Amino acid sequence: MFLPRALKVKRPAEGSAQVVVKKSKVVQEEDSKSSSETPAQSEEACEDTQTRDATTHAAAESLAPEDGHSSLSDDGDDDDDEEEEEEEPVKSFKKNQRWPGPGEPVCVMCGRYGEYICDATDNDVCSLECKASHLVQMGMGTGADAFMQKDQNRHERTVQSQQPAADPGRVVESEPGYSYREDRFISGLTEEQVQRIKQELGIETQGRDVARPVVEFEHCSFPPTLSGNLKKAGYDTPTPVQMQMVPVGLTGRDVIASADTGSGKTVAFLLPVVVRALEKSAHSVGSPVALILTPTRELAIQIERQAKELVMGLPNMRTALLVGGMPLPPQLHRLKSSIKIVIATPGRLIEILKQKELKLDKVKIVVVDEVDTMLKMGFQQQVLEVLEQVPEEHQTLLASATIPTGTEELAARLVRDPVRITIGEKNQPCANVRQILLWVEEPSKKKKLFEILNDGKLYQPPVVVFVESKLGADLLCEAVAKVTGLTAVAIHSDKSQWERNRILRGLLDGDFEVVISTGVLGRGLDLVNVRLVVNFDMPNTMDEYVHQVGRAGRLGHRGTAITLLNNNNKRLFLEVVSRVKPTGSILPPQLLNSPHLHEQQRREKQRNKKDHEDSLVTTNNLLDIIKKHDRRKK
Repeated sequence: MFLPRALKVKRPAEGSAQVVVKKSKVVQEEDSKSSSETPAQSEEACEDTQTRDATTHAAAESLAPEDGHSSLSDDGDDDDDEEEEEEEPVKSFKKNQRWPGPGEPVCVMCGRYGEYICDATDNDVCSLECKASHLVQMGMGTGADAFMQKDQNRHERTVQSQQPAADPGRVVESEPGYSYREDRFISGLTEEQVQRIKQELGIETQGRDVARPVVEFEHCSFPPTLSGNLKKAGYDTPTPVQMQMVPVGLTGRDVIASADTGSGKTVAFLLPVVVRALEKSAHSVGSPVALILTPTRELAIQIERQAKELVMGLPNMRTALLVGGMPLPPQLHRLKSSIKIVIATPGRLIEILKQKELKLDKVKIVVVDEVDTMLKMGFQQQVLEVLEQVPEEHQTLLASATIPTGTEELAARLVRDPVRITIGEKNQPCANVRQILLWVEEPSKKKKLFEILNDGKLYQPPVVVFVESKLGADLLCEAVAKVTGLTAVAIHSDKSQWERNRILRGLLDGDFEVVISTGVLGRGLDLVNVRLVVNFDMPNTMDEYVHQVGRAGRLGHRGTAITLLNNNNKRLFLEVVSRVKPTGSILPPQLLNSPHLHEQQRREKQRNKKDHEDSLVTTNNLLDIIKKHDRRKK
């Protein structure tokens, strides 16, 4: 079932009586025409009439929403009946649909005008034909339901058609309420067993009354539809961050989570989001229930795709993607539906809020993904501006692979009584990625990259190569294609969003052998088929380094990250050694013997020694410590 986009108000359901009236009129018209035709023509017309009747009946039934609403109202008014008869029926075949204009929604199957929204998948479709094909593609049956819905109880539907019109703004509850309760198996574990599980999985938590981790998704007792969607999407067993973050999020607690790149943080925060949107009190008009903020468009698109996988088949569960670089009108049109979950970048969201096309006064849960980037200068003010429009009583989930100390202090101001969750070594590179650091002087970098791409042991397409600048990406792309003959493409923020989406799809489909990228691919994206990452230019911070090398180790797969560095990166030498050396990676002797590294190590020792002396209270330094404390207060 799906609803025409032109309908802005949901109206109560009707029975089959009105459909029969419309069909009888069609039959009368056809009978009057057939009286003046030859017997052969009359027979053909009769067959056409039967076909048209079946299609009209199927379309009408397909438009009868499962949640008890219909696209038409039955108030007994003659004028409304005339308008209803004149209203164009749902298009059965894609050939009858026009092509979209600029900024209009596009059918996910054929690219024509996406006039309707398929309620089963929340995607745009142009006709019943494309809806059927879409349902088959999504594994939701044979697609026959798009044309015909069997009546399990015709009497109930007849009675329903005779009921008076309901409030147009009312939303029917068809999904039972859900509240998280600790599974008996989890409750039966001793505290010692729970601590052993957390220790083996590398789970560390801080906070009061922290919910115990689950071992299987079944321990959460999700509604059947949501559990089925999890299995269809391939989430059979939870990852460590999901084991701990999901139950904590389901209990309504604020969370600050830090876990490796590719560890499954997105599903860990999406499950509490979907459950909050399913609550009976979450049915509101004009405002979403959940808000997810991300720093990049590509990451927002990926999160929405995963969210749609989880909410498929859930009643009245719609998502909206609000990102820059894409046409604004379709996004505004989408908001006219009853939206439950908004995934947005801060800039576009603020633009829409200023136009008063969206309110956030009913938001119950807020997620800030890649929180370390979102709370940096540039994004920080935008995030705070958005959060000012959210009710004070809401749940907050913050997640990232790296949360520096300064960022964590700022993040702590956005949450109340949070549970801090850390998986593995905090702010460390992904353990599934083999790191190779090579000392290469600037003029020899291209030659070294070509050697890597020609090395049969290292080269595993597709390869992602990270560079510092947009111009550098374009120039290096040309050089790689010319010298190696490989299919190469460059992606950066100067490319249009359509072009960036095309390149990202091509990367996932294996259409490109080498992708030269700035930092746009460095965060959050599940590049599941990438096994080799090359940092042609060393990132400016070690946090960015952690995110970029993590592109090669998504979802538990093992990968390789090769980084080229030289004295241009001397500012990071100490951090490189302190973060990479514990992983067992071999560091180049030029780095270990660098005078810049030795100077940084000497300063670090002096700083630690001074801090240690300051922490010791003696009769000699007691007055100095008191004076320092007073100065800090001022």
